Amino acid sequence: MPKRTVKEALTAFVERQQLLQHKAPQTPFDPEWASPCYSGNALPGELISWKPVAQTESSDMFSRLEDALEIEIHQDLIDFYSQYWSDPLPALFESNPLNLLQAWNNDDLERLRGNLIGHALSKQKQRQPLTLFFACTEPDGEYFLSVENESGQILLEAPGKPPIRKISDSLAEFIDCLEPLTIQDTE
Repeated sequence: MPKRTVKEALTAFVERQQLLQHKAPQTPFDPEWASPCYSGNALPGELISWKPVAQTESSDMFSRLEDALEIEIHQDLIDFYSQYWSDPLPALFESNPLNLLQAWNNDDLERLRGNLIGHALSKQKQRQPLTLFFACTEPDGEYFLSVENESGQILLEAPGKPPIRKISDSLAEFIDCLEPLTIQDTE
């Protein structure tokens, strides 16, 4: 059986997660932080339903990231962040809670780009192989999960430290192992 792509694995994960949701999660509407994820209309500050929405337009964010870092970014990471507009997606990995990071809108994608550049420069300064984060542990966020850019392997890391251990051979394989959790309302 052929292995799934990151896009296929993430789509299957989001579909499983949406089946768990008895009602759409709600968040306060912020017209200054608009997103295709919003469902319907609301006044500023009112709760509005939302859900992950497939990205339909391509972005040049990753080509600009590659230019800034002077390196080719692993396609799995590009596919991961280019699939959906969403708030972080909660999940369990081996009974450990985590959030799959996502971009809410184009401005959030730009913020992500800046954070990835900062992370990459820190790795370069520490003379460590380039990794790029895609998830953080919960509830404290003390650790994060990253794609090792050269191999595509998934690593567990702590900020400013070398990787702790390999978690999976690929991002698609890792996502397929996750148990989705319901998305909670934000106040």
